[in-house]
Amino acid sequence: MSEILIRNADTILTMDDADTRRSGDDIVIRNGVISAIGPNLQSAGHIIDGRDCLVTPGLVNTHHHLYQTLTRAVPGGQDALLFGWLKTLYPIWARFGPEEMFTSAQIGLAELALSGCTLTSDHLYLYPNGARLEDTIFAAQEVGLRFHPTRGAMSIGESKGGLPPDSLVEDEGAILNDCIRVVDTFHDPSEGAMVRVGIAPCSPFSVSRGLMRDAALLARDKGVMLHTHLAENEEDIAYSQAQFGCRPGQYAEELGWTGPDVWHAHCVKLDGQEIDLFARSQTGVAHCPCSNCRLGSGIAPLRAMRDAGVPVGLGVDGSASNDAGSLVGEARQAMLLQRVALGADAMSAHEALRIATRGGAEVLGRDDCGQIAIGKRADIAIWDLSGVESAGSWDPAALLLAGPTRVRHLLVEGREIVRDGQIVSFDLEAAIKTQNRMARVLAGL
Repeated sequence: MSEILIRNADTILTMDDADTRRSGDDIVIRNGVISAIGPNLQSAGHIIDGRDCLVTPGLVNTHHHLYQTLTRAVPGGQDALLFGWLKTLYPIWARFGPEEMFTSAQIGLAELALSGCTLTSDHLYLYPNGARLEDTIFAAQEVGLRFHPTRGAMSIGESKGGLPPDSLVEDEGAILNDCIRVVDTFHDPSEGAMVRVGIAPCSPFSVSRGLMRDAALLARDKGVMLHTHLAENEEDIAYSQAQFGCRPGQYAEELGWTGPDVWHAHCVKLDGQEIDLFARSQTGVAHCPCSNCRLGSGIAPLRAMRDAGVPVGLGVDGSASNDAGSLVGEARQAMLLQRVALGADAMSAHEALRIATRGGAEVLGRDDCGQIAIGKRADIAIWDLSGVESAGSWDPAALLLAGPTRVRHLLVEGREIVRDGQIVSFDLEAAIKTQNRMARVLAGL
């Protein structure tokens, strides 16, 4: 039996049902599960010193495109709106293959881990040159993060009025067949699962109405979740109204894309009726504030969604539009943008951190994660408060106000992924060298 004792933590933010805050307590982990919380606990297992540390649940990332870590800060796409940005990058992504998908996922997952993330989704919607969803799954297994990949797809290319080049779209029958394959092969519905798979047509402007409907039917037949982009910016709204004669929320509802088994990325331009629809149906939202800023998409109505009861988590989005992958940074940005839009009391640091932990877990249907409570999975972030970022801070729990932004230790299922600020689950230095070599090749250098 494996056992870990986190001893004498300065502060523990549990994010449990009572939102308990503890000081000086210990946490015992047995076989990947939190088995005890309290003072002066004993264990014969490995001991992690929690003095001068803040302990939180691991952060949860509800939207990413891991493959994009190979295309950060690409000239021509740095100052473009969404559609122009995509047009710049599609031809580059078309040159990827399995090795690029695997390595870029390793790098993106390591970056998330160092920012306190223990569970992440990923939206992979293009499969050039033999790439497959399992390229990212195998990377996640090596890095050690809990993973919720989604089998994305694009089926309407430029020749049929879509945005992506024809070389990156797939036959819709083949898409559905591969969705069945990856769900049957990799999806684990059990409590504590390390891999769950979702179905995720890319967006209403890159797949047909028929594929959206068929994907929803397939997902419910298989008992898996649905994910796509929705209402990301004004271009997105205009496209929906011109092509479908309705707003994105109505389009989603008509095709079966609402409910607690669905979460949509961005939702920057949801109106009041759409927010009410998502609240009634418990449709989730992945809020991506940094990417929304970078692409000039706007400030999502996070406060209104939260007040209405919409399930909301955070997403770093792809590293070609962020261009970083720091989930704790995303939480801070979410808090600051609501304050810019609505006033200094619009969102507290604690609420933003709760969205980044418990909120994200709820969006992904993971009631076994996102909180520090007995019986929950031991996905835990430990933050060092003894450094310069926190020097002089009166409130050690105000992580998003004073820092730090990098974890000291990170546990996933009770296994150490980060120790003393360094990735220990795989050879990150070698992966970085491989990634940089690939980026130079793609850039023609």
